[in-house]
Amino acid sequence: MVTSQGHLTYCSNIHAGESWKAHFLQLQEHVPAIKKEVAPNQSFGIGLRLSAEASLELIKPKNLEAFRQWLNENDCYVFTMNGFPYGGFHHTIVKDKVHAPDWTTAERTQYTIRLVQILAELLPAKMDGGISTSPLTYRYWHNDSELPKVFETATANLLQVVDLLIQVKQATGKVIHIDIEPEPDGLLGDGKEFLEWYTRWLLPKGTDYLKKTYSISAPMAEEHMKEHIRVCYDVCHFAVSYEDHVEMIAKLKELGIQTGKIQISAALRADMSADLAKRAATVEAFSQFNESTYLHQVVARTNEGSLIRYKDMPEAIQDAYAPPVTEWRAHFHVPVFIYEYGELQSTQKDIIQVLQVQKKSPFTHHLEIETYTWEVLPEEIRLPQTKSIIREMKWVLEKIADS
Repeated sequence: MVTSQGHLTYCSNIHAGESWKAHFLQLQEHVPAIKKEVAPNQSFGIGLRLSAEASLELIKPKNLEAFRQWLNENDCYVFTMNGFPYGGFHHTIVKDKVHAPDWTTAERTQYTIRLVQILAELLPAKMDGGISTSPLTYRYWHNDSELPKVFETATANLLQVVDLLIQVKQATGKVIHIDIEPEPDGLLGDGKEFLEWYTRWLLPKGTDYLKKTYSISAPMAEEHMKEHIRVCYDVCHFAVSYEDHVEMIAKLKELGIQTGKIQISAALRADMSADLAKRAATVEAFSQFNESTYLHQVVARTNEGSLIRYKDMPEAIQDAYAPPVTEWRAHFHVPVFIYEYGELQSTQKDIIQVLQVQKKSPFTHHLEIETYTWEVLPEEIRLPQTKSIIREMKWVLEKIADS
């Protein structure tokens, strides 16, 4: 749906279903009811998540035409996709496997190419489309000596996709971009690491590659790179890393690096008291969110302002009383409309701040709510899925109006 700050949707990775048939059934069940509540008088945009298995099915002309017909009949459109989780994302242990296969592999490259081909068919005319993807790989799969080769291979594979994106634009006039999503413990773990890779690896290698491939000037090659490779600004991820949103968004603009979409998401946080009894209550509250499906990295801020990073919540809980820290932030996508979780809070204020920046000086026109943890939330804060999505979208619409 179109808002004053851009197209707003939610990511369909909240819905289970790794096959296209199963996922399509979920869309058919939920999307019309959600649209009726939040966008009854306008077209409703869908943020489509496809597993590799589903992409192989949907790309078949018969299935693609049936989906396109359903979109038309229900006054819906697809403008953004989530190409981060390749395999199973529900009812299985995901953890670091969410990064597999990574950008060093042909499997990740070919999967993303299929998503581009699908989006090129579904994307409405005169509208750009984006596909968010992983931050190249999971950092702890590689030792430091391997990283230069990892960067080189992952960047080269991404350039294969850029080549296709240029061809799609030339053939159809449609602009599609790949939106790299920094995530704690990804190889590109935060905004600073994304910028370092973009300027040190992507632009030099991409510019050289496109100059030779298309016989174009360096400025034109750089323009292509910046049009087709962007950042996915996941507010939860940037908040967990204690990013200064105003500073980071300004730096992106200064370098001419575009933001493909804002993923509107909230993390868990809490102040860590020096009083051991109070800290124990806080740690116990975090323990209620210590589940076994997804990675829930914790980043602690010390008294001196430095950061301590834990690969998953159990490690942080085990070390909860050792370091002199003042705050914990945990990579757990909690509902955006809830601020207080007993002893804990969310990083909801970060969402509000980013939306305020977006209103004052727009840096994207794709907004996607991404809360995918409904099935693993503590039972007392779960709501029926359709009702939850509607509530999230209405909360965001209110904040857009207020910001």
